[in-house]
Amino acid sequence: MTRPRALFFGTPDFAVPCLDALAALAEVVCVVTQPDRPKGRGLELLPTPVKARALALGLPVLQPTKVRTPEFAAELRALNADVAIVVAYGRILTRAVLDAPRLGCLNVHASLLPRWRGAAPIQWAVTSGDAESGVCLMQMDDGLDTGPVLARRALSIGPNETAEELAERLSKLGAQLLTDELPRYLGGALVAVPQDAARMTLAPILEKTHGALDWQQSAQQVHDLVRGMTPWPGAYTRLPAGATLKVHATHLVEHASDAAPGTVLFADRAQGLVVACGRGAVALDAVQPEGKRRMTAGEYLAGRALRVGEVLGAPKREEERA
Repeated sequence: MTRPRALFFGTPDFAVPCLDALAALAEVVCVVTQPDRPKGRGLELLPTPVKARALALGLPVLQPTKVRTPEFAAELRALNADVAIVVAYGRILTRAVLDAPRLGCLNVHASLLPRWRGAAPIQWAVTSGDAESGVCLMQMDDGLDTGPVLARRALSIGPNETAEELAERLSKLGAQLLTDELPRYLGGALVAVPQDAARMTLAPILEKTHGALDWQQSAQQVHDLVRGMTPWPGAYTRLPAGATLKVHATHLVEHASDAAPGTVLFADRAQGLVVACGRGAVALDAVQPEGKRRMTAGEYLAGRALRVGEVLGAPKREEERA
């Protein structure tokens, strides 16, 4: 039996398992990924994770700087693909590109649509305290993740799970969804179900300011923000002297207090670094002072960096833009 011809669009680590799954199901005639970017202190030009995996699999790679040109769409049409799979590619595709494969373009999206349409669905799901997430196989149209859904898989989000940890699980779930459902789609067995636009929520591109901790919020909301902003942009707060303190990990603490939000309730190795919130309190388990490495709360407190009664504040605007 002739294997279907497929295109693959993707860029980050999250997309790699789906590329592997597609390569097992179809003849991947081209992998499209974003251009190499300079990274690290030496600004060395490095391939995207998808490019690195595609080359290891011996697959042809395209890295267009522009995807909205007639020439790019024509190049894709000439490949005579049956279908295209798009996973976290990072660019909006034109109608001409979407129509290039015979059976159109399908997206493996990391949320349970219509919840969390947009660029950062995993991070916003965790930050918002969602108990459930998942992946959808969706027919792409001209809108932002607005196409009808062909299939979905759900999973529970752990109470202390970070966005980084959830992304790893969802990337594997997406690959399994593709393995299970792409043959059924190619065989005409899947029914496309329109999304309920009234239930839509947006997951905008993350910015550094999204990581600013607001101690007026509840302890649960603070904890969820720390989890959702891991590993990037990272949660942070302002120390009494004005410097920024990154917060990498927290846990909820059962402690009743009428102290003002942001007040340090405990600051010792026995009880940890505990901060009052608008409702409840959180312990800061891992922090990173400006210009220093990540460290445990115990290591941080060894230098008497904070004392009981001091108040952490919202980062200043100039620090947010730094």
